Amino acid sequence: MTTKRVSISRIALSATLALSLAACGGGGSSTPPTGGTPTPTPPTSNCAISNQIAFANDVLNEWYLFPDLLDNSVNPAAFTSVQSYLDARVAPARAQSRDKGFTFATSIAEETALINSGSSAGFGIRLAFDSVNNRVFLFEAFENGNGFQAGMDRGTELLAIGTTSANLQTVNSLMATGGPQAVVNALGPSDPGVSRFIRFAQLGGNVIETSITKTEFSLDPVSDRYGALVLNDGGKKVGYLNFRTFFPSNAGGQLRDAFELFNTNGVTELIIDFRYNGGGLVSLAETFGDLLGEGRVGQVWSRTTLRASKSSENTTRLFQNEAQSLQATKIAFITTGNSASASELVINSMIPYLNADSIAIVGSNTSGKPVGQFGFDFAECDLRIRAVTFQTVNANNEGGYFTGLASVMPNSCRADDDIFTPLGDPTEASIATALDFLGGRSCTAISQGGGQTAQSVGGRETLRPEFPTAAQFEIPGLF
Repeated sequence: MTTKRVSISRIALSATLALSLAACGGGGSSTPPTGGTPTPTPPTSNCAISNQIAFANDVLNEWYLFPDLLDNSVNPAAFTSVQSYLDARVAPARAQSRDKGFTFATSIAEETALINSGSSAGFGIRLAFDSVNNRVFLFEAFENGNGFQAGMDRGTELLAIGTTSANLQTVNSLMATGGPQAVVNALGPSDPGVSRFIRFAQLGGNVIETSITKTEFSLDPVSDRYGALVLNDGGKKVGYLNFRTFFPSNAGGQLRDAFELFNTNGVTELIIDFRYNGGGLVSLAETFGDLLGEGRVGQVWSRTTLRASKSSENTTRLFQNEAQSLQATKIAFITTGNSASASELVINSMIPYLNADSIAIVGSNTSGKPVGQFGFDFAECDLRIRAVTFQTVNANNEGGYFTGLASVMPNSCRADDDIFTPLGDPTEASIATALDFLGGRSCTAISQGGGQTAQSVGGRETLRPEFPTAAQFEIPGLF
């Protein structure tokens, strides 16, 4: 029986599959550790839950970043799922905000598809709910998904869902009787070929009723509509980059194209929009850093540290040369509670390299995930254990932002996420506030307390299934 270890970073997905190792998320290196990497061996090829739990137990005991924050009184025999067992073991770490759902079980096959091609099945929309008024809205739509093709986009409201026009249930009634999970259930499984009849209202009030089928679609990280723009702020050129996700592994090409646009236009001030970016591949975060690293080649980008018994795996990642790199004079990062992992890694790693008055987060506080995961495979059972195994810090050895980046940023500016205004529009609330910061205009600071337990989108909470797919774990609100 073979078991493979794949290293992953902050957010929770795997990364580059090289030598059976991968790094993904928000912190850590995308290169395999150089030291010895003993891997817990599954006890048997039998995929009984007891054997899968035994494997998860071995992973935690050998690799978990916070060994003193594991509950060793947990009885494996008392659990009927790997995830419930993992949740019980890491409960002390979760209570200290060190592991807010970052240790989990997932499918090797699903992760591999996401990493290699950004592939996911669904309508290609991202949803948030208003629990006070029992309403559900789109905060984003992927252009190559069937939801967008049917007329859905940012600001669209879902009104009713059914399998046919004859059994439509209003979203209001679903929310009132079963809460957000009732809406998740009504939308059906994330499998190709699943169809739902949906009534929705576009911005402006036009109501459409149509059947929409879930298909495989690619998660384009830089939208062709608003992903990379040059904004005019009173005659000054400002680069705007909306980076949706640190997947798939070949997304570096889109990043380089964006920076080529900025260089061509002589841009030195940037708005980097991570508001919905839950993280992804560390290798892409490193490419992002290199593109921001003109004049910094050979200097420290980030450091990755493991538990004391695994210190031989610690690494330091340096800025590397990128042909399209630039050295920004000011950067405003747009963030929300959905901004996590690789997004936070990029922001934290840039703090030492900009003047205190030249870097800020704009919007709301981030998730607070300065830790990362390695992946451990029980291949015969399509089981990958993602366990928190390392923490990352920047060149100043700063990285303890478990309550979000507002606690460590030199500047922050509170702003709404106006889901009824297109992304990339300079009048959208967060973009307008980012332009104010870059222009030296005053703003109100983001609260530093509490961290992000619920991901907020325009005053609403991100809709998340109880049992997310690999893509849904990494792409907040995806359906």
